Amino acid sequence: MQTFGEVTLEVANYIAVVEIHRPPHNFFDATLIESLADAYEAAAGDGARAIVLCSEGKNFCAGADFSARSRAAAGGVADGGVRQLYEQAARLFEAPLPVVAAVQGKAVGGGLGLACSADFRVAAPQSVFTANFSRLGLHHGFGLTVTLPAILGQQRAWNLLYTGLGLAGTDAAAQGLADHLASDVRAGARELAARIAAAGPLAVRSIRVTMRDDLAARTKQAMEHERAEQEKLWRTADFAEGVKATAERRTPNFAGR
Repeated sequence: MQTFGEVTLEVANYIAVVEIHRPPHNFFDATLIESLADAYEAAAGDGARAIVLCSEGKNFCAGADFSARSRAAAGGVADGGVRQLYEQAARLFEAPLPVVAAVQGKAVGGGLGLACSADFRVAAPQSVFTANFSRLGLHHGFGLTVTLPAILGQQRAWNLLYTGLGLAGTDAAAQGLADHLASDVRAGARELAARIAAAGPLAVRSIRVTMRDDLAARTKQAMEHERAEQEKLWRTADFAEGVKATAERRTPNFAGR
């Protein structure tokens, strides 16, 4: 087993298991995403043919921990942290191996973006996928501008982004956001990764390049726009209210300013 910060990598039978260790919610920052990208690159160098992306704890990934910051601290992130975060996120889309995300619990906000950076998502019936950005008074990020419509279709993607509401695992599977449902998401993800790994590795990589085409470039460009919009909204009263309401577990009262 190899360790990259709070991320571990273990390769066996051509399958790389890349696991995030920030339980229970696995909030991310630029450092964690950089560790993930490093693990993806190492997996390719170690002879893996497919990656299982998983995490320790209750939730797959609850995105960025806005509730733990003051509004001023969130502004500090906008001064460089998010640029660095998205630079590292772009590396995930550039990695050469197919990725199967095992989504237990919740994939929220940027955590949904992380799940959508994978080629496939395996979820449990009780898993929840949530694009909660608008309910924070914030623009979405992590390349969801590109990935979510490609997975769900334009109208369903708009519905999730505009409302900020979530999809339970069964509904996510019905709409195509989850590719498979399994009571044990890791076992389900491993099973799918094993089927990929059993195929011709040169052919799989070639097919993946063709099918994903310029996804990495388009996502990188989208994240530049997303970051610019986020920086505008971080400074608003609505964002402060959204963060406060989330911390207080209540419905936000947005003023449009």
